[in-house]
Amino acid sequence: MTRIIEHAVTALRGCKLELVILSGQAPQRVWSEPLRVVDSLAYEEQRSAASPAQLAHDLQRAARDALGALPDLWHVHNHSLGKNLALPGALQALAGAGQRLLLQLHDFAEDGRPLNYRRLRSVVGEGDSARLVKSLYPQAGQIHYAVLNGRDLQLLTAAGIPAARLHALANPVSLQAHPGAAEDYRSGQRRLWLYPTRAIRRKNLGEFLLWSALAEPGDQFATTLGPNNPAERPVYERWRELAGSLSLPVSFEVGADPALRFEDILSSAHAMVTTSIAEGFGMAFLEPWLVGRAVTGRNLAEITAEFTAAGVQLPHLYSRLEVPVEWVGRQILEHKAKQGLQRSWNAYGRSLQADDLARTLAAWIHNGQVDFGRLDEALQEQLIHIVCGSVETRRQLQPQRLPDPGENSGNIAANRAAILAGFGLEQYGARLLGIYQQIMDSPAEPLESLPGDAVLDQFLAPENLYLLRS
Repeated sequence: MTRIIEHAVTALRGCKLELVILSGQAPQRVWSEPLRVVDSLAYEEQRSAASPAQLAHDLQRAARDALGALPDLWHVHNHSLGKNLALPGALQALAGAGQRLLLQLHDFAEDGRPLNYRRLRSVVGEGDSARLVKSLYPQAGQIHYAVLNGRDLQLLTAAGIPAARLHALANPVSLQAHPGAAEDYRSGQRRLWLYPTRAIRRKNLGEFLLWSALAEPGDQFATTLGPNNPAERPVYERWRELAGSLSLPVSFEVGADPALRFEDILSSAHAMVTTSIAEGFGMAFLEPWLVGRAVTGRNLAEITAEFTAAGVQLPHLYSRLEVPVEWVGRQILEHKAKQGLQRSWNAYGRSLQADDLARTLAAWIHNGQVDFGRLDEALQEQLIHIVCGSVETRRQLQPQRLPDPGENSGNIAANRAAILAGFGLEQYGARLLGIYQQIMDSPAEPLESLPGDAVLDQFLAPENLYLLRS
């Protein structure tokens, strides 16, 4: 999120706007723009105790301190994800007073984050879904919403947000290569397959380790960052232990070295890898091309469709990593699927329907093959052991190897041009200014709300179940 805000600030320079950045904690770098730390804006586990009314007061006080008056417009990121339970109510109070807001949604608690949603419903909604929706998605002329992709635009339109107050705002993409600062892994037979990610559960680290188990001699695999959330650490550390016990050629957190620039680490790699099962925007599919590196790994068609429509060629991706059902067992898969459905549906306050399990398994299993990415860590670890223990089993995977873009992909120059044309900073700045102006031109109105489960209904479907997100 910090990088997106940095890009937005850069894109808006020279536009004669006065900006202040409000953050829940002090940043690691010095900003050229005014910045104020608002303790009550921090993540739930770190923030100072404050009611929504107190947080609204704190935000206004900080903005006045920096700007000399209240802002004409508040641009807020991910207010509805459940990271700060006072924030939705605080923003509702600001909007109720006629202040103008752009609420930019990168991720959704309704989308595979049942623990976040349960916490939101309990605290913000006081146990009532309709009350929660009223707080998370208030409706009025002075409140506009921005989303990262066409999928989310369609979902929120279907949920009832008027098109005039709903905007597509793809993240800006901006990277420059400065070779030389990072070790170059491309010499001789040594090739680095780099996963530029913070290794949380939905990034599907087990699949990345599976590919490392199938590596050519001399190949190296690496991830850039570990999880910040303490709740994610045990799973992550288990993957590190497994990689060590099987002597997999994997390094972890190579991006944590402050002496290395992110761009330099990318430039040192043979290719970028993504095995993520869910993304809000999908920066990993775009950024590597700007530093001359191709992307391989798991495709997320609902995300990448917009990139390919903009002219970005992504030929080295696979939609499923197929493994034989008998490696796991049909009964075990049914049991795991039912457990996952029950956990998610219970967290969302729903009951299983008669055909939910069948719909889930139909999405998981095709022609006797189950998609590796649908499984939980325990099953993924079991399958990695199977692949490591037998050369014959490797021939039963589909694909059998991580697709290799080659040293000099012919798509690099064309993709770089398409990305800069469609997702560059200049285009982002113009788009953002246009949205700001539309909000300023909109009338201030009394607050209304969406129907009770309008947003949740758009996301909750058995076909969408991944155990890494249940």
